[in-house]
Amino acid sequence: MPQRAPVHRPSDSPVHRPSDSPGTAGPPPAGPGSADSGSAAAGSAPTSAIRGGIWGNYVDQIAIFLPLTALAPAMVHIVGPEHAATSTSLALIATLLGRPVGAMLFGRLADRHGRTSITRWAIAGTALFTLLIAALPTHAALGAGTLVLLFAFRFLGGMCLAGEYTSAIPLAMEWARPRSRGLFSGLIMAMAPWAQATIALATAVSLAVLGPEAYAVFGWRIAFAAGGLASLAMLVYYHLRVADAHTAPAEAAAQSRAGAQHAAAAGSLRSILAGSWAGAFWQVFTLMTGLWLMTNMVVVHLTSALGSGFSPAVTSPASVPLLMVAAGCAQALAMSCTGHLSTRLGRRRYFVLAGLLAAVAGPLCLAGIAGAQHIAAVVVLACAVQALTVSAYGPVGAYINERFPAHLRSTGYGSAYSLSIIVPALFPFWLPPLGGLLGSDTTAVLVVAGTGGLLLALAGACGPALRPAQLDQSLDELSAQAIRDRSGGPAEAGADSAEDDR
Repeated sequence: MPQRAPVHRPSDSPVHRPSDSPGTAGPPPAGPGSADSGSAAAGSAPTSAIRGGIWGNYVDQIAIFLPLTALAPAMVHIVGPEHAATSTSLALIATLLGRPVGAMLFGRLADRHGRTSITRWAIAGTALFTLLIAALPTHAALGAGTLVLLFAFRFLGGMCLAGEYTSAIPLAMEWARPRSRGLFSGLIMAMAPWAQATIALATAVSLAVLGPEAYAVFGWRIAFAAGGLASLAMLVYYHLRVADAHTAPAEAAAQSRAGAQHAAAAGSLRSILAGSWAGAFWQVFTLMTGLWLMTNMVVVHLTSALGSGFSPAVTSPASVPLLMVAAGCAQALAMSCTGHLSTRLGRRRYFVLAGLLAAVAGPLCLAGIAGAQHIAAVVVLACAVQALTVSAYGPVGAYINERFPAHLRSTGYGSAYSLSIIVPALFPFWLPPLGGLLGSDTTAVLVVAGTGGLLLALAGACGPALRPAQLDQSLDELSAQAIRDRSGGPAEAGADSAEDDR
């Protein structure tokens, strides 16, 4: 196998090679000749992994949002008028259910066998199932079989989508210099609103150019084909440019007895959910639940509600996509900054302040939208509500990875990020009863959005301070310190999880 040339870069570079310092938890850095190192261009692996994390998440998020935006206008043609009203929501739920399954499966594999190779498999799966939807026969050809295939492809595609961010984002954070993790995390997480804005704009333009009938026949297929081809481009990129930051435990197992012990503990769901890292998991799970509650109120629900009379100022549903493009851009710009802001303030302080701000600003902005009389006011308030609430995702890519050691990092990141989405994303089932209890759907939306902010602040307060001085440490040094603080002794990679697995 070709060997990677030594990497030399200035000390102020935003990327680095994870140090193999004594006492750090996790496997050693990948050395020359290690798995997945030969295909990366010499000296480019850190920058390539970070770029891959950013653009890979953009492509990943496009695949996530395609059914919600690009598929909806064509549902009558695809599945028939009797199923069109519910099929978009059910396709979204199928993706939702696939994501936690994929996060746990691919996360465990990434922790055991290396993040780069598992990222490639996940991207390949995403491309396959997106392209299969692009070629999906309509109900005129298959009848109910079209629905079955659509839901199956979205479930399996959801698994692969989760596998991509579960593997690629921890890899990017491992390559980033400590002080740059927050910055790069913000840029990575901002790809979600950028992707949403891209699809909304592309769908609006396609409908205007092609017309609703032509779009329903083939316009939506072009959107899915473009998404699948973008995933294939990322697959080629990861094959040629990206390498692991650590030696995979499965490879280390063949090199030493300590490596074998470490490999046995890698990717342990028991350690994450009920073992020695359960405290970190459930704290992050609660934090993410708050963020997902806000996301579903100020992004997903608001998008559909604006087209059905939520605000008297919005008289035409056709204006909603462009309105949400503006709001998505505001969210993306804010999110690009909040990651680095959390590095300057410290992670705990940032999440507490961001949560309290969101708990106040979110309901106020939503109430203003519901009562607005002019479309300009709706645009301003929609931009404000997204910039002041869900921009708190910015530090998440760095924060979750800072909470777990290398041999559990993908499992911890993917599980906390994806399991927490289930209950918030099922809001179409529980929001109407809550609205009946509180007197109106609008009141329920305001209460849920405010609750999301309070959960974010509370969970952030329960986490470690991670002050600016502490954020000068590598991910492995932070996890090793967490082990020392808990046990009162030196950190030994994998020892905590190995004990849980017995």
